[in-house]
Amino acid sequence: MKYVSEYRDADTSRRIAEAIDKAVTRAWAVMEVCGGQTHSIVKNGIDQLLPEEITLIHGPGCPVCVTPLETIDRAIALAKSPDVTFCSFGDMLRVPGSEWDLLSVKAAGGDVRIVYSPMDAVKLSATNPDRQVVFFAVGFETTAPATAIAAHTAREQGLMNFSLLTAHVLVPPAIEAILKSPDCRVQGFLAAGHVCAVMGYTEYEPISAEYKVPIVVTGFEPVDILQGILMCVNQLEEGRADVENQYKRVVQREGNPSARALMNRVYEPCDRKWRGIGTIPGSGLKLREEYAEYDAERKFDLDMRPVEEPSECKAGLVLQGVIKPNECPAFGVQCTPDQPLGAPMVSAEGACAAYYRYRRSNS
Repeated sequence: MKYVSEYRDADTSRRIAEAIDKAVTRAWAVMEVCGGQTHSIVKNGIDQLLPEEITLIHGPGCPVCVTPLETIDRAIALAKSPDVTFCSFGDMLRVPGSEWDLLSVKAAGGDVRIVYSPMDAVKLSATNPDRQVVFFAVGFETTAPATAIAAHTAREQGLMNFSLLTAHVLVPPAIEAILKSPDCRVQGFLAAGHVCAVMGYTEYEPISAEYKVPIVVTGFEPVDILQGILMCVNQLEEGRADVENQYKRVVQREGNPSARALMNRVYEPCDRKWRGIGTIPGSGLKLREEYAEYDAERKFDLDMRPVEEPSECKAGLVLQGVIKPNECPAFGVQCTPDQPLGAPMVSAEGACAAYYRYRRSNS
């Protein structure tokens, strides 16, 4: 199958791993930003193919994982309201809040719906005018255009019973926050190909130049990731710091201009708190004033107080790449997919979930 099977080929993967081994002359630490890449690395044993000089650091690229505890609590409060139909992608339902999760609210009788598109929530609001329909808008730049379409469509149709609980976050400010940290060990980045399919990679160019780090836009299959690592290692060995595009079959430098224009029409940047990390300036998206009537935080009387993370959960250190999931004392003991302490153990892109599923026996 073109563009799929050839990027999963074991012989090709081994040849690229051998090329990395030949290219490397010293130790390098490379961060894959996206949780989808982390799962592919752990599932396929990509890190085990690499020479010992290469350390892969798992980044905060899981939007479910970085949604702060108080935002989950606000979602739960809305879902408990008898007049609200609360809509979410399925991966948010088991993310723990301070006391409940959305699945528990649903089990207790709350009107919580799993949807596959924000437009499903728009349709629900159109067919249920007596209900307030709220969509939980979580994701990186990849999913932001879809929620922008939903907000724009609701406004065009005059649907005043529709709103968004927005928790969108942006990748470039997170990369800068990592690089500014005194604990930063990262010398190169694999950027998320699906984010760059929307946004392009011009935003990464000033970051690469200022911090002198290579950034390689990379896909998600084993060959993609190994090629991205080889490109990054070649830059590091040569003393270069450029933005390169491994994922050329999908990503263009300017991204998707139509999607970007729609995002800019509906959203504007804002400061956003990341779960386990803290507030990163300019790292979020909020609805512009013209769309304020579709902002659930404004429409409903929600508790805006911060909530403390459970002390036994080290998800913040995992998300920052300071520790591996299996280095957390709670991993696989107090924290499991059935009884998670933090979102990285629940999410389909969470590093803890990847290690629990694929590395628990030898962790």
